[in-house]
This record gives sequence, C-alpha cells and structure tokens, in this order.
Amino acid sequence: MSSQVNDVAASTANQSPTTTVAEFQPPSWKQRLRKGLSFESIGGVYVLLAMIVLFTIWVPETFPQTDTLRQILNNNAVIALAALALVVPLSAGVFDISVPYTMTLAGIMCTYSIANNDIPVWLAILIGLSSALLVGLLNGLVVVVMKIDSLIGTLATGFLVQAMIRWRTGLRTVSSGKLQGSFRDLGQYNIARFTAPVFYVLFVATVLWYVLEHTATGRRLYAVGFNRDAARLASVRTERIRFLSLMTSAFIAGVAGVVLASIQGSGSPTGGTEYLLPAFAAVFLGATQLKGGRFNSWGTIIGVLLLGVGTTGLGLAHQPQWVQDVFKGCVLIASLAVTGLQVRRAGASSKRSLLRRGSGSRATADQGVTDAVHEP
Repeated sequence: MSSQVNDVAASTANQSPTTTVAEFQPPSWKQRLRKGLSFESIGGVYVLLAMIVLFTIWVPETFPQTDTLRQILNNNAVIALAALALVVPLSAGVFDISVPYTMTLAGIMCTYSIANNDIPVWLAILIGLSSALLVGLLNGLVVVVMKIDSLIGTLATGFLVQAMIRWRTGLRTVSSGKLQGSFRDLGQYNIARFTAPVFYVLFVATVLWYVLEHTATGRRLYAVGFNRDAARLASVRTERIRFLSLMTSAFIAGVAGVVLASIQGSGSPTGGTEYLLPAFAAVFLGATQLKGGRFNSWGTIIGVLLLGVGTTGLGLAHQPQWVQDVFKGCVLIASLAVTGLQVRRAGASSKRSLLRRGSGSRATADQGVTDAVHEP
C-alpha cells in the first residue's frame, strides 16, 4: 500500500501543470522594422521632416541652404551638451536643476584662471572641470546623503553656485586678450565649417549611448529610475548610482560651460542660465523617441535638432522672439505629455502581462529582471 501511495505521489509530481505559459516568440524583422519606423518610435523625425518642408516653402530664399544646416548644428551644440548632461540623472530618476549654473561656474573659473594667472590653458580647463565636479559632489551630498528631493536640492545648490559666481565676478564679464588663441580654438575651430563643439556632441552622445544600452551600469541606471525599490531588492546599489549620475551630469555640464566660454571668448556670469529650459525641452522630447519613455542620447539629439530647426526657421521668417519662446514651451508641454503617456502605457502593459502569466511566471520574470540587472 505504501509503495502504491509513493508511486501515485511521484506520478503526480512528475505531471506538468495544467496551465502553461506560451513560449515566447521573438518578433520577425518585418515587425521590428515596422515598430522602429512607427510614429510612436520616431515621430519626432517625421515632425522634423515636416518642419523642414514647411520652412522650405515659407522662406525658400534662405532656409534650404547648406549654410542653414551649419548654422543649426553650430548654434545648438552647447544646448545639446547641456541636454546630454541631463540624460544620465533623469535616467536614474533624479532632476538636476543646477546644470546651467554649473556651466556658468566652469566657464568663469576657467576664464578667470587664464585671464588673471599665468597658467596654461589645459590647467585652466582642468580647474573649470574640477569646480563642476565639486558642484556634482555637493548635489550628491544634498540629494543622496541628506535625502532632499532632487528637484528642490539641486535648485538650492544652483542658487549657492550663482551666489558664488556673483561674489567672485561682481556680475562683470571676465575678458582678456589671453583668452584668444588656443583657448578660443577649443570652441571655434572648424572642420568643413562645422565647429568643434558639434564633434564634441557626437562623441558624448556615442559614449552615453554605449554606456546606457550596452553595459550593466546602463541597465542598473534605468532600473533605478524606473523603480528604485525594486532595484534595491535586486541588490543594486541605488544610492551610489544616483550619486554617480549627479557627478556625471556635473562633469558634462562643466565641459559645456568651458566650451561656451571658448565660443564667447569670455566668461559670462549668466552664460549658462539661458540653456535651462531648452535643455530640458530637448531631453524630454528625446525620451519620446527611439526608446518610448526612456531618456536616451540619440533621442535627445533628435529633440535638439527639432528645436533648432524650429527656432532657426522662425528666425529666418523674421518672427519675433516671443514666437520662438511659445514654440519651445509648446514642445516641452507636448513632450512631457507624450512621455508620461508612454510610461503609463508601458507600466500597464507589464502588469497585464504578469497577470496573464500567473504567479509562477511572475517569479520567473522577477528572476529575469534580477539577472538582467546583474548581467556583466
């Protein structure tokens, strides 16, 4: 009798569950292509092409020229650097409002060191970047260690940096003949009439793309931004990720500030302030492109180009400045709305998928998330 019971138990244990999960079928290349070219994925590109056609018809004498293309790329390179500085912290769910103030501080420290001290340009650049990293360190202490909301904390840090700049400069522009030559070439040297900052943007965007999309650090960064508690349960060092994201943001902002000072040939005490809203507009618009709700470098570049084409086209059409401001504001509102919609839709889709698969599959999915986070 005992052996019969054991046989029945063994037979029951070996039976497959009545509810099985359908094997995952990867999409075909046609489906991937269709999704990649859909308006939801690259709608900004289609809008950009439509704007190019519109301005070509509106101002045919000036807009459809190669000089206009160079103007758009050259004039928006610093905005692109500022926007790329925001990609990393926003991916980790952290706001960094201090970016424009960090840009200004780096430019001031660099130009002040050259103008008032007999030091080489490379050392002055290092001083400017070091001052930016100090701002990033301060942001990390305020946001991560003191656990102050990032939006408020980095705004407060920005005010402190602005106060330091005003104390040091007295709101006077730092200018000197020493700022010519090699320092000025840093931002004004050109290749085929494209200035050097355009190539800096391509380099920074490529590095960020590789880190975010092809490294474990990038996956952990997105995991922290999407759900910090879940990432912590998956043994991700969330606080370190957030701290380093603020340091990275400050460093790229410092690069942007030094480049801006080189372009202007001086250190302006308010140089970076005007880049706050365009940078945020570009990065949030970029989150609606390519990755559907995730901040990414190439989507940000698309956002910068869309803003650049719009403002340049309106300028060539002799529209007043307030029209360009209205355009930027509308783009920011629309990008925020679309980003929020995509995130909510992705979250709802994930929940429905888990409910359909059942608790056993959910455990497997959770393990998959953990494995993805820890994948080398």
